[in-house]
Amino acid sequence: MPTRSSKPRNGFTLIEALTSLTILVLAGSVMLLAIETTIQSGDDALEQTIADGMARQIIDEVMGTRYAASSAYVYQYPLGPSSWEAGGNGRERFNDTDDFHNFSAKPAEDLWGQPLGEGDDEGGLRYSSFRVTSGYFDKWKQKIEVYYVDDYDLSLRLTGSETSNHRAVEVTILREQLDNSLREITKARRVYAYVPVPE
Repeated sequence: MPTRSSKPRNGFTLIEALTSLTILVLAGSVMLLAIETTIQSGDDALEQTIADGMARQIIDEVMGTRYAASSAYVYQYPLGPSSWEAGGNGRERFNDTDDFHNFSAKPAEDLWGQPLGEGDDEGGLRYSSFRVTSGYFDKWKQKIEVYYVDDYDLSLRLTGSETSNHRAVEVTILREQLDNSLREITKARRVYAYVPVPE
């Protein structure tokens, strides 16, 4: 009668191989999920940086104009552009801060109404090698609000026809999602005051 050998076996059993394979698949899935999350975080950070810069640039554009068209219109109500000012291609006719009230653009555009990243800031187009990828900002929206705030509490927005010596400009940058909803990327706000011309 043959006797069974007590030599150690070489290799794995089927159970051991399947267990090892399952562990490897789970580890790979976790690693792929981590990589996807890292890439998404990087994309979100890039969008946030671009949107912050866009909002600051628009606020600087607003602040580069006069408080009001003339001293008679310092406490103008309602705020907004005249029909001539609104008749331009973009914001190039806006000459005082209230003109920017309720302006919005989708896709995002520059002062001259050119798609953002394509215009040369003079109403023309940049050289093709200096343009942003075509359509990059198509799903981005810019929204500008100008409103009066309380002279003693600058965080308090005045409603109705109330006016004051202080206004706020608020710029919101949004991006259209796959379900066509708009996601707010950033919102920037600056308060400024009317300073009378010295006599």
